[in-house]
Amino acid sequence: MGFSFQNTTLGDLSVGAFLALTVPTALAINASRVHLRLYWYSLRYRHRTIRISAAYLFRIKLDDKYLLVKGTRFPHYQPAGGVFKFSPQGQAFLMSIDAQDDELVAIDDRSRSDLRIRIPARNLLKFYSWFDGRQGREDSPWREFHEELIVTSVLPADTFPYIFHDYHGRVVDPIRFSPQADSLEILMADIYELLPTREQEEALRRTLSSDRQDFSWFTRHAIERRGVMPGVTSNTPIADHAQKIL
Repeated sequence: MGFSFQNTTLGDLSVGAFLALTVPTALAINASRVHLRLYWYSLRYRHRTIRISAAYLFRIKLDDKYLLVKGTRFPHYQPAGGVFKFSPQGQAFLMSIDAQDDELVAIDDRSRSDLRIRIPARNLLKFYSWFDGRQGREDSPWREFHEELIVTSVLPADTFPYIFHDYHGRVVDPIRFSPQADSLEILMADIYELLPTREQEEALRRTLSSDRQDFSWFTRHAIERRGVMPGVTSNTPIADHAQKIL
């Protein structure tokens, strides 16, 4: 006599055990691939400097659309979020691996302590291990959410005194040469998905009909095409990194 996995507790336990084993394994495999890739970079480019920008991005989705905000440095739409910041403890570590300030973005009160730096390639794995450990750096996406969506009154402060969110993993782009930075560059982004309460979802839905220009809602197709739609004379520029939240 066989067991029916659809109708027995044993089946439920088996599925749960399978997921409990395979999901962490998949994450571990992905993390191992990232480590191997960074290790190769640290060897291949060991005599060069690499620019690193470590950020977080919000996936805010209603039905089939995603909320994007207009950037302040570039006139395109992008996910809410920004660059992580480091603490004094983190600054001490960064000094120990010879990290330098990144001159691509002017350092002011807003950008100070941003994890937008340049380090010797030989220290790439040390940096990543430190970043992955979360000590000495910002470990919450709330700051940029508040600055970009609450302070700007896109969303009401009384409805968003706090947020819940899921962590959806990290995207570490392959190394590339950036003409703007005149440097090798690696972009990293942690992806978070907003989990609104019922009241918060209602507030989000009210923005769907807004005619404001500093934010808008876009379909997956529009984001994949970076805002360039066939047959449309006036297109809306969407940042390439917006695809990371899909």
